[in-house]
Amino acid sequence: MANRIPVSIPVLPWFVDHSFNGKTIFPAVETMLLLAETATRIVPALSVQYMAQASFSKLLEIPEGAAEISALVEYEETDDGFFCKLLSKIQFKKISRIKEHAALHFKLEEQDVSPLPFLKFEDGDLQLDAARIYRELVPFGPSYRSIIGMLHMRNATAIVRLQAPRMAQKQKMEAVVGSPFPLDGAMHAACVLGQCVADFVPFPVAIAKRYIHKPTVAGTEYSSNVQLVSQTEKELLFDLSIFEMSGEPCETVKGLRMRDVTGGLIKPAADLPRIIAFP
Repeated sequence: MANRIPVSIPVLPWFVDHSFNGKTIFPAVETMLLLAETATRIVPALSVQYMAQASFSKLLEIPEGAAEISALVEYEETDDGFFCKLLSKIQFKKISRIKEHAALHFKLEEQDVSPLPFLKFEDGDLQLDAARIYRELVPFGPSYRSIIGMLHMRNATAIVRLQAPRMAQKQKMEAVVGSPFPLDGAMHAACVLGQCVADFVPFPVAIAKRYIHKPTVAGTEYSSNVQLVSQTEKELLFDLSIFEMSGEPCETVKGLRMRDVTGGLIKPAADLPRIIAFP
């Protein structure tokens, strides 16, 4: 049977840099940190390194000037783990409505989450400068500009270097799940690769599996490979891994689903290199 508890989400100073269409949006990577922290508060012995069936169904907007967001977490202990949802309550004059923003299943047993091969840059790769990426293609503020240097693309794969920034306030669960910024940057790389493949700007809407091999650490540089696995008219599917610069895997995501959430209002830049991933 599902239970619900209220949660208060502190609005950290750098969230303002995570904006879309003029609105500040609570990041998907922060949602996973929040749900991991809430889950271990309810079940202290729960392992949260293996996540599955994650979905990000509705954007959670952060009101301008807000110091915190009031939300709900709905949860249920299952035979194979812990299932939870992030909800918000919208109050009208006479009625209220519950909106689901995300869902996530922390699994007790790992499945196939082996990392992708560790790749290095090559001279023949297509390249895009991080400065252009964050100016035009993924226009986030400075705190979320995790890609550094050049993004390389080879066939249906993007290869990037990522920098996890040091923030004044360390978040709960970072020591277990890792810094949220490397995964956010890897998803930026998927967005850029997607814009070179499809005729829409892809946003993350679901993750099939995420496994933390070794938590990423703020202030550290990482490498990531992002591979396009399949493509349809409306959806792109990626796998990705994040590595230490030595090649040691830190986390792997399988089945990152990305779609157009703008209804076609935002289109890729016309001068981007075009990649035919599946001739």
